[in-house]
Amino acid sequence: MPERNTISWNGLISGYVKNGMTWEAREAFDKMPERNVVSWTAMLRGYVQEGRLKEAREIFDEMPERNVVAWTTMINGYVIHDKVDLALSLFRLMQLQGIRPNFPSMISTLSVCGSLATLNHGREVHAQLVRSLFDCDVYVCSVLITMYMKCGDLVNGKRVFDRFTSKDTVMWNSIITGYAQHGLGKEALQVFYDMVSSGVPPDEVTFIGVLSACSYTGRVKEGLQLFESMKSKYLVNPKTEHYSCVVDLLGRAGKLNEAMNLIRDMSVEADACVWGALLGACRIHNRLDMAEVVAKKLLLLEPENTGHYILLSNIYSSQGRWRDVAALRSNMRVQSLSKSPGCSWIEVEKKVHTFTGGDITSHPEHAVILRMVEKLDGLIIEVGYSPDGSFVLHDVEEEEKVHNLRHHSEKLAVAYGILKVPKGMPIRIMKNLRVCGDCHAAIKLIAKVTEREIVLRDANRFHHFKDGSCSCGDYW
Repeated sequence: MPERNTISWNGLISGYVKNGMTWEAREAFDKMPERNVVSWTAMLRGYVQEGRLKEAREIFDEMPERNVVAWTTMINGYVIHDKVDLALSLFRLMQLQGIRPNFPSMISTLSVCGSLATLNHGREVHAQLVRSLFDCDVYVCSVLITMYMKCGDLVNGKRVFDRFTSKDTVMWNSIITGYAQHGLGKEALQVFYDMVSSGVPPDEVTFIGVLSACSYTGRVKEGLQLFESMKSKYLVNPKTEHYSCVVDLLGRAGKLNEAMNLIRDMSVEADACVWGALLGACRIHNRLDMAEVVAKKLLLLEPENTGHYILLSNIYSSQGRWRDVAALRSNMRVQSLSKSPGCSWIEVEKKVHTFTGGDITSHPEHAVILRMVEKLDGLIIEVGYSPDGSFVLHDVEEEEKVHNLRHHSEKLAVAYGILKVPKGMPIRIMKNLRVCGDCHAAIKLIAKVTEREIVLRDANRFHHFKDGSCSCGDYW
């Protein structure tokens, strides 16, 4: 071209970005004599879609002016790549700088609020959607329902659901999945039957929701009937996710041989999700013989997934087979694999406070938190709590096991919640892994002695603790 302007430069950069040629795009970007917001945003999008978030943030921070598209692109990048805490902090910054969020950025932020369970921020975004007249959209309402359900606010989730007379499949699925995650099997199945009777056809996601609901509540007969009806009545072909739910259903109920037979007779190849469900059941029912067979399958399918090593390690340690535990950990070290640390967080006054298991000094208020942990420990011991050392994965003395259990991340978060959340309000805790059995027993008693409601969302489901019991009925 004898003469190039900003539009032609932007065309070249956008073409490179659309074809995944970020290096070439950056080379052209650096040569541009003059850039505008389109140039910067195109380069930002290129880094985001390739997952190079560090470079993306550098471009974002260097931008001389940022429009709502640039903000939304960066927020979406964090959401897509599971950097939900960074996405939420950027959304807060966007609001502080007076940038009015557009529809995509509000939807992305609702997803972030659901992932982090930051209910107060979710309510704020809901209010913005109402003011912008976006709340009448069926898709928006489905995202709102999911956000409220993931934050443990079933009342508002159901309220959004009930507002709509003509509901689509996605909206029905949102409420069914939400009830399933909270262990409300009866309610989830009732919504499913209402959905069918209203003439809305269930899809693959619907059946994942209802089968999970049956699994979480021990409804084996009803779950198997629904699984059989998928193809014969509703013309939905079962996939590995559905088989995984049924294996989990049978496994939790102690029907491990039936679960193994189902896997052998599957119409599709069993994946790690299916075998993982069976390994989890082996852990619950102490079936070491089957666990070792299943674990070998999993390690062939996903040799770099530390979760399989840890679950088998749990089973070995529960039976005192420390030599086998040590061999597993040695194997992990050889492959440079490391266990993700247990991490819990709680939102207090619109700020997320994070706790990592065993890390008792990183929080600025760690001294007062530890005093509360010790106080709670004393109170629940008086009403019958006894530390369960089988959930400590090290061959150590009993006193050290008790010390390790006391500093699990969910106990630290609960202690902080009791210190900071006003009485009468639920304490809402999130955890990145499955809650351990000792913490589950302890939090039931903490809820009783403090007369508080504690809602814990772990990697699998919700637990609502109140008056010394849990909504899961200890079936989890």
